[in-house]
Amino acid sequence: MSEIRTPRSPRQFQRFTRLERLLHILMIVSFISLALTGMTLKFSYTGWAVILSHIFGGFEFAGYIHRAAASIMFGIFVAHIYDLSITKRREYGSWKALLFGEYSMIPNGKDWQDLKGSLKWFLGKGPRPQYGRWTYWEKFDYFAVFWGIFVIGSTGLTLWFPEFFTNFMPGWMLNVATIIHSDEALLATGFIFTVHFFNTHLRPEKFPMDLVVFTGRMPLHELKMDKPEEYDKLKKAGQLEEFMVEAYPPVVERAIRIFGWTALVTGFSMVIWIVYAMIFTYR
Repeated sequence: MSEIRTPRSPRQFQRFTRLERLLHILMIVSFISLALTGMTLKFSYTGWAVILSHIFGGFEFAGYIHRAAASIMFGIFVAHIYDLSITKRREYGSWKALLFGEYSMIPNGKDWQDLKGSLKWFLGKGPRPQYGRWTYWEKFDYFAVFWGIFVIGSTGLTLWFPEFFTNFMPGWMLNVATIIHSDEALLATGFIFTVHFFNTHLRPEKFPMDLVVFTGRMPLHELKMDKPEEYDKLKKAGQLEEFMVEAYPPVVERAIRIFGWTALVTGFSMVIWIVYAMIFTYR
């Protein structure tokens, strides 16, 4: 019996704007560059770090790449805050409505209920929760960036411009900043390349890769499965058609997959190198 194939839908649901996708791609490039150069410097006594340093042009030049990537990350953060202010004026009218409204990224009571529902679902004790536009793990990942910018970014700036900061802070704070910057960066790298990668790409319903953050769009049946609450609200309000756009041609999706797989392989390789360094060669 021949296999029955479902024809590919020519139109998809647009979930992310062009700017949001661009900022996320820049963040991927920036974060991987920061992770590679930062972990190379942190574990400079290992063989893999020496090999990477040669690829980067030496440990000193790896530092230049690290600071350039950090500048891009700061720029992404500023651009996102500016985009939020534009969205606030255009769609919400006030920061209160943006931050605490129906589609807020700030965790709320429903996220707590979804978390408990997810645990029951994992154990086979209940149905899959009716997730809305943003799930609790997406919100956690979102605010992890703010935490990283504040903690890792601020300590990184302190180490980048020590003469300036020691004008109004004691010199021993540089040692504290070094420890915080190094350990928090290690934690962020491990989290992004394991937990975030799993939540985004390696869940059974998304394996082996979720393209929505790159293309900005997803098949309608995926929206109905992943975000049933949002799907129902848009359908009942008669607004679903407003978000339907043409799908990208296969050649574009192939190019996106190459980029995505490069990021995934690089991230998982970093995890292996770090685990090896921490267990067998840590100093």
